[in-house]
Amino acid sequence: MADPMADIKGLTQTALQWPARILFPPVCAGCRRHVSQPGVLCGDCWPKLRLLERPWCPVMGTPFTHDMGEGFLSAEAIADPPPFERARAAAAYSGVARQMVQALKYHDRTDLAPWMARWMMRAGAELIAEADAIVPVPLHWRRFFRRQFNQSAELGRALAAQSGRRFAPQAVRRVKMTRQQVGLERSQREDNVRAAFRVPAEAEIDIAGRRMLVVDDVYTTGATARAVAKALKRGGAAAVDVLTFARVLPGDFRPDESETI
Repeated sequence: MADPMADIKGLTQTALQWPARILFPPVCAGCRRHVSQPGVLCGDCWPKLRLLERPWCPVMGTPFTHDMGEGFLSAEAIADPPPFERARAAAAYSGVARQMVQALKYHDRTDLAPWMARWMMRAGAELIAEADAIVPVPLHWRRFFRRQFNQSAELGRALAAQSGRRFAPQAVRRVKMTRQQVGLERSQREDNVRAAFRVPAEAEIDIAGRRMLVVDDVYTTGATARAVAKALKRGGAAAVDVLTFARVLPGDFRPDESETI
């Protein structure tokens, strides 16, 4: 027998949502056409989103064209082992995924963060399940003052709310004002973020011996992800994983890409 109170609550919630829907109708997360509900893509944008699926490298999370067998590592993971344990991303950094990242970062579309986080939850389920805390890649305080928000923190906060994991934005700080990564080659990106991050003394007790999940919007060459992971390890973290909304796949990197991790 149906619960009449549940039905009443459902009708009440629906009624309360109507004014907001009239004043702020939901739009496509990619192109901003009107859609049936918030956070969904229209029929034109959905085919332009390439979600990353298994099989993938168990370390780097880069997809393989076919199943290579249990434990098979990508050439990248073998040639240059990262200081983090695993990296995952929800989508390839192209098409609508790129539009969403740039809308969040450069056009203040913080409303996209919860929906992007849902796709990240799907891609990084195993990482989130084992994480003791979620750590967004920090901005330097001067850049934060100019921008007024940190897109990585918006994603991390949404992930923490959806997963129930602890959100730890103060676990690591950016102590060096780095250049923007736009236009920099791989080696220049590594030099740019070297020694840029540090775990403050007051945060060491919170991360000591724990598994930390670093969150950002895009993984490009991995320079920033590596630098943050090294800082957390030096601060006492037992292990570090990395989860991003999008990823530039091997062979797709161009130095003139928008500023990314």
